[in-house]
Amino acid sequence: MSKLVLLQGGQAIPYALTSEQTVIGRLPECTIQLQSNMVSRKHAEVFKAGDKFLVKDLGSGNGTFLNGKKIEEPTELKHNDRLKLGPMLFRFELDEGPPDPEEINDNDFLIDNIEGSTIMGTASNVDGFGMLDVAPEAKLKGVLEISRNLAGSVEIGNILPKILDTLFRIFPASDRGSIVLKDPVTGHLRPAAQKHRNPADDETVKLSRTILNKVIQEKTGILSADASSDQQFSAAESISALSIRSIMCVPIIDLQGEAIGAINLDTQNPISKFKQQDLEILLAIAGQAGLTISNTRLYESHLQKQKQDNEMKIAHNVQMALLPETLPDIEGYSFFASYEAAQAVGGDYYDCFTISDNRLVVSFGDVAGKGVPASLVMSRIASVVQCTLKHETNVEIAMHTINNLMSSNSIDGRFVTYVLGVIDLNTHEVTFANGGHMCPLVRKADGSLLEVGEEEIGIPVGIMEDYEFGVVSYKIEPGETIVIYTDGVSEAMNEQQELYSIERLKEVVTKNSSDPEELGIAIREDVRQHANGHPQNDDITLMTFGRIGE
Repeated sequence: MSKLVLLQGGQAIPYALTSEQTVIGRLPECTIQLQSNMVSRKHAEVFKAGDKFLVKDLGSGNGTFLNGKKIEEPTELKHNDRLKLGPMLFRFELDEGPPDPEEINDNDFLIDNIEGSTIMGTASNVDGFGMLDVAPEAKLKGVLEISRNLAGSVEIGNILPKILDTLFRIFPASDRGSIVLKDPVTGHLRPAAQKHRNPADDETVKLSRTILNKVIQEKTGILSADASSDQQFSAAESISALSIRSIMCVPIIDLQGEAIGAINLDTQNPISKFKQQDLEILLAIAGQAGLTISNTRLYESHLQKQKQDNEMKIAHNVQMALLPETLPDIEGYSFFASYEAAQAVGGDYYDCFTISDNRLVVSFGDVAGKGVPASLVMSRIASVVQCTLKHETNVEIAMHTINNLMSSNSIDGRFVTYVLGVIDLNTHEVTFANGGHMCPLVRKADGSLLEVGEEEIGIPVGIMEDYEFGVVSYKIEPGETIVIYTDGVSEAMNEQQELYSIERLKEVVTKNSSDPEELGIAIREDVRQHANGHPQNDDITLMTFGRIGE
């Protein structure tokens, strides 16, 4: 049965593709649910088309990648393809699928099996170290020697030559050696290191495609004796010098039990041919080498993660600097805002600033998506709003300008739901323009609710230039508070995958204090109580402001 295999935390978790459509995402109703904030609610879909499986992206925020390449259209899946959604990596396996022709790349270091080759022996990698019960003393010596020589190495580029140097000491008959490794992204084999006994011999080591295929696909060590056809020998040389080339080739197994490459040794000496015990020793050494390579890659990933974390901390500090440090202190008014990003940086945005002695701007937005891409759009709209409102106080004109600036050179799928409001502090009238966002809620002094501007909601900002946004005005009476929020509030989830909901938000608004700061804190705490420690799926941002009751 064809399946997707999730490769995570050292485990391979299979998901059988039993239906015509398999939706992958964060929502509970998805066929395959993934717990990651970098995965969209409905991220991608795998579906059947005849006897083929195809994958398509469902408008995800972070994209869907097949063998390291972002897909834009439905794309056919082939056996052993790698599918990446955010940080989640899958391997696609066809039901009894044929060997992927791309698995062993058609590079010049591969040749067809040498004419007259004979497989003299095989050995299976049973537990990552080979069969240690066979010649255990020799194997233990080899493992200890290579462990000692690799100690302290933290870079793949330094480890591989050391492996070959050690193998040439353990197997003095070796004339040539090579290590091939799979590319972590494409899965294709690439020559990673090679060594010659004769320093003057700098030819690329040629490997048998047949042998390498068998070693990688069956995770089996192979001992082969081949009738040599190397052109480096002249016709005058004896037949005995030409007749035998002994080869050992073993897989390199990673921590997940996957073959990530192979080690190949050969000798041109017909007297010192490799033996079955040599193959078993090499298999044990390759097991230790595989563990070292895996650990080194994990260490490199850890260093890269640390670097990314440091960069994300800097990005977080930069983004927080774009938000107001303090809110305006206006007599007769109170302002409160709360911002909690689902990741180190987010796409929610708010601002509040005066533009004259009697006018104050309230700016609030939610960029589609999360993480770094959304934060970049957030930083852009923050600067666009500041620049626009310094020169234009008319809400309708300002909204038109902001939309045009955000629409020019916009990124597909990175729109902003946005509310712009300007308060006349003399008349206490607030004028709103709404670009695809939830309507502001007005809590009246008696506790009743009103949604402002539902009839004038336009399209999100950044989608289409020259769109005509409508405006709506409302006079704020003493004791009234206006609440603006992102969908991270209403869609906050608990462990049972239950949404916080707009209905619960409205209930909290009506039952709590009319004081903007007290009401804002009450909403924030109620959302946290609902989530009960469950990780955020989206940025959670809200703003409350209003007139203090007389």
